[in-house]
Amino acid sequence: MTGWRARIGFLVPPGNPTVEPEMTELTPPGVSVHFTRLSASGPAGTHAGQEERNRSQVASLDEAARLLAMLSPQVIVMAHTATSYTIGREAEADLVRRQEAATGTRFITAFGSVLEAFACLGIKRVAYATPYDAKVTEQGRAHLALHGLDVVNVARLEGVRNIYEETTARAYTVGRQADRPEAQAVFLSGTGMPTLGMLQTLEDDLGKPVISAASAMMWNALRVAGVRAPRQGYGRLFHV
Repeated sequence: MTGWRARIGFLVPPGNPTVEPEMTELTPPGVSVHFTRLSASGPAGTHAGQEERNRSQVASLDEAARLLAMLSPQVIVMAHTATSYTIGREAEADLVRRQEAATGTRFITAFGSVLEAFACLGIKRVAYATPYDAKVTEQGRAHLALHGLDVVNVARLEGVRNIYEETTARAYTVGRQADRPEAQAVFLSGTGMPTLGMLQTLEDDLGKPVISAASAMMWNALRVAGVRAPRQGYGRLFHV
């Protein structure tokens, strides 16, 4: 049987080319991953129109989650961090409750997974790095603060034309720019910017945990599904 340990479903923004390969890379033996696209219109990955796309994706989420639930996954993941920043804390919590009631399946978000990762590692002070524009970056900082985290520094990747065209090297650069000595961890937001290839390197260079939305959501999905799968090369999160 496919996914004899667990099946995990991901709801992916329509233009995002990063989630599938990165989640497949992190998938342990006996676990299968499955993907459904959310709906949005307009250019994909650009700063312009991002909030409108986020809200369109939320509007399409009910049907996408219903279809994905037909696979009988152990957990469904909303694989988009900035949506949480756009809709806010209470709406995100309500979205999770509604989806779990409608599908009968555990439902988690990328941002909620980041919070779980911080809690598990005992992290309160974070350096925050993003590929977003100034508005969405500030929404994310405020969202982190609202959940009780001390954001000690913010770094925003400059010169972004399309988030989905960014590179691992650029993710490393902005993560390093964000770090400060007082930060207990570095958080790289966004599931579209590739991060897996640099997490361990940046963590080794900084001597502290480096968590991306991608690493956190797979770690949390496995945890919720009851699968313990320590992994080398993706930071200390996969060893707790």
